[in-house]
Amino acid sequence: MSDIYIVGIHMIDFGRYPHRTPAQLGAQAALEALDEAGITIKDVQAVFSGSNYTTMIGQRVLQQIGQTGVQIVNLVNACSTGASAVRMAYTAIKAGEFDTVLCFGVEQMTGLGMLGGAAPGAIPTEGILGSATMPAVFGESGVEYMARTGAAQADFAQVAVKNHHNATMNPKAFLRKETPLDMVLEAETIAWPLTKLMCSVNVDGAAAAVVMSEEQVKRRGLMDRAIRIRGSAMASAPWQERDPIMHDVNGPTRLAAQKAYAMAGVDPKDLDLVELHDCFASVELQHYENLGLCGEGEGVRMIRDGSTELAGSIPVNASGGLLSKGHPIAATGIANMYEIALHLRGQAGERQVKGAKIGMTHVVGLGTSAAVHIFEKA
Repeated sequence: MSDIYIVGIHMIDFGRYPHRTPAQLGAQAALEALDEAGITIKDVQAVFSGSNYTTMIGQRVLQQIGQTGVQIVNLVNACSTGASAVRMAYTAIKAGEFDTVLCFGVEQMTGLGMLGGAAPGAIPTEGILGSATMPAVFGESGVEYMARTGAAQADFAQVAVKNHHNATMNPKAFLRKETPLDMVLEAETIAWPLTKLMCSVNVDGAAAAVVMSEEQVKRRGLMDRAIRIRGSAMASAPWQERDPIMHDVNGPTRLAAQKAYAMAGVDPKDLDLVELHDCFASVELQHYENLGLCGEGEGVRMIRDGSTELAGSIPVNASGGLLSKGHPIAATGIANMYEIALHLRGQAGERQVKGAKIGMTHVVGLGTSAAVHIFEKA
């Protein structure tokens, strides 16, 4: 069976755009992705798009760049919305219904609370303790991880130090400044053990990708820029008799990762870099283990010995991650793919991971939906 490829991908500079509409932000990202693929909206057969705070975002964006009458499916899947759009495109092309699909995620979050705040009644709370606000959820998750592994608050802070350093080399990141360990630890406490500099940045943003069948890639002569999707998998939270953490980010991530590795035919040791969902610094260590980058309880070792720094054995969040790049919820999944595409093409500038051939992206939307993709330069 033939492969599926990303041939055009773009993210706008993440930031604050109070005088622009979500549709305008999405249109900018979509046009840049189409331009890179060397096609126009007239060549697109279907659109999968998403936004958590703007309804019918797909139609609104096409009103800006060209209404062609194609099928548009709008997705709301929390932080995995953008990755879900690419997953939908992948399966639709695999099924043979389309050969050229446009995907995008858009969010305008200026003025909203951290990660948009908590929606009342969004999750069942029977039998569990805690708060539905995002900092509290991940603070609690971090405390549970500390009790289980011996991690310290300074280990979480070191994640922020690493990712903020990487972002100083990323012109599209919102927060581009060094944050020494003392600065991170002494910042305002949001939800212990998380300080303000251990929380992702609330920004506006959009990202888009053109997904295409192998036949079309070859026919259009686009293989020089093509990124092969070797693995594409999603999972929701499995029922468990007892889970002490409100919102299970671990189980769905592990299920999706296992599926993606099997589909791609690779092992964690084959990965050259990973962009994972560091919405709060504490959870990055958990995802080292969830994604199989290390053994159980070894996430602490990886941040302490520098394994996940740019020069380490498996660089994680070379972009600066959500902590620095920013986290416009629906756009994040495709923005993570944009970063991997840059490295696989050798276009990541001074933060380039040398010799990168295979990369992974991961996002997890609470409720819960995890998406894992594995990419390879064609």
